[in-house]
Amino acid sequence: MPAVPLLYKLTAFAYKDYLSFGYVHVGLRGAEEMTRQYNVNVYAPTILIFKEHINKPADVIQARGMKKQVIDDFITQNKYLLAARLTSQKFFHELCPVKRSHRQRKYCVVLLTPEAAKLSKPFEAFLSFALANTQDTVRFVHVYSDRQQEFASTLLSDIDPFQGKSAVSILERRTTGGRVVYKTLEAPWTGSESDKFTLLGYLDQLRRDPALLSSEAVLPDLTDELAPIFLLRWFYSASDYISDCWDSVFHNNWREMMPLLSLVFSALFILFGTVIVQAFSDSNDERESNPPDKEEVHEKAGKTEPAFTKENSSKLPKKGFVEVTELTDVTYTSNLVRLRPGHMNVVLILSGSTKASLLQKFALEVYTFTGSSCLHFSFLSLDKHREWLEYLLEFAQDAAPIPNQYDKHFMERDYTGYVLALNGHKKYFCLFKPQKAVEEEAAVGSCGDLDSSLHLGETRGKSSCGLGPRPIKGKLSKLSLWMERLLEGSLQRFYIPSWPELD
Repeated sequence: MPAVPLLYKLTAFAYKDYLSFGYVHVGLRGAEEMTRQYNVNVYAPTILIFKEHINKPADVIQARGMKKQVIDDFITQNKYLLAARLTSQKFFHELCPVKRSHRQRKYCVVLLTPEAAKLSKPFEAFLSFALANTQDTVRFVHVYSDRQQEFASTLLSDIDPFQGKSAVSILERRTTGGRVVYKTLEAPWTGSESDKFTLLGYLDQLRRDPALLSSEAVLPDLTDELAPIFLLRWFYSASDYISDCWDSVFHNNWREMMPLLSLVFSALFILFGTVIVQAFSDSNDERESNPPDKEEVHEKAGKTEPAFTKENSSKLPKKGFVEVTELTDVTYTSNLVRLRPGHMNVVLILSGSTKASLLQKFALEVYTFTGSSCLHFSFLSLDKHREWLEYLLEFAQDAAPIPNQYDKHFMERDYTGYVLALNGHKKYFCLFKPQKAVEEEAAVGSCGDLDSSLHLGETRGKSSCGLGPRPIKGKLSKLSLWMERLLEGSLQRFYIPSWPELD
């Protein structure tokens, strides 16, 4: 179509910090050569993404009904180049994330090259190697060593042999503070076949033995190379605004200016009218300063009672059952990661043996809160996703250090009956822990060999004092009170950097 679609404009604005966007109207003369070169069907909207090579698109999407979610997923998958350049600490965190677990290792192959060697043979060889070895666990990036000198000198133990030359280093981030483990190729990177075979051998060995990255260092923060100058940006914005105002006043006729003038005068009229009405209402309030009679007070109180009853009745659930879905890798994205703002997912942790009894008790406790459309209810299998749960609970630990965290009872911790209220948009959760019974607390006080690292509310799968198993349904006896505090917003919130994958 001749005009740029609004959906495409919004996408371009959302990803303006990562990509440049263009638009082609295929009905214009001269567009036939481009559509023929890239084999584009002119009867359906098509988006092409180009990276380092412009003679062939890196990815293509074509559909008659292009939806926003489809475009966002397509852009997100192709947001970075094959060998992107690290220009700031923000891009370094996005391209080389911190390792979360042994199953989610992310390695970065960094090319340290002078800026003058951008189009040289070493860089082209590194780019071709990245194109031939695309993996989910490996990201290829490059850094200008003369612009990021502290970063480059940290990875190169002896910088003299690499003066004016390129070097390749494999690193893995361990903490957000900058601690990394890495291994740098001993010889400078020339782009020869022997260098490619050496790097490929290291990557193959890294899959089997992560201990290959034997060196350890703390990387300094990258300098933001693209940071704009504030005064210059302010000057450009002011000049554009003055130019637009000048064109609007002196180059447009008054008939075109009438809607704008009408809008301005209407706003002024409403503003002054509001001020005058407010002034008269204040004077009337001062005159009527006599307190109301007691009979009027009782009459008003009687009138407010039906309204209160009506408000309470609106909080009752609209349906006679509780819809509880299982949180799996299929429903994980829709029920948590991309949950709409203002919505929360209340998740019950259970095991295979306690599923029936805990779900029944959970439905009874949360039934009165199902009238709210912002609350969703799910359950998570502890037998399948214990690692995901323990990763989240690390952010809910106390500030005091926990001695002997990985003790002999570590794998026996019973998390059944835990309830998590997850806010997918703001990335935080609230935690409900089952309360101990009075008999269990007395038994714990009489036993001297219990682990001191156990938190309040945590229970063991087995008891060393001969205490029998506690009732399963009793774990959720105070859940309704916790749900009331959740809706009030008075619960403690535990924030996380990002939601982990649910393997």
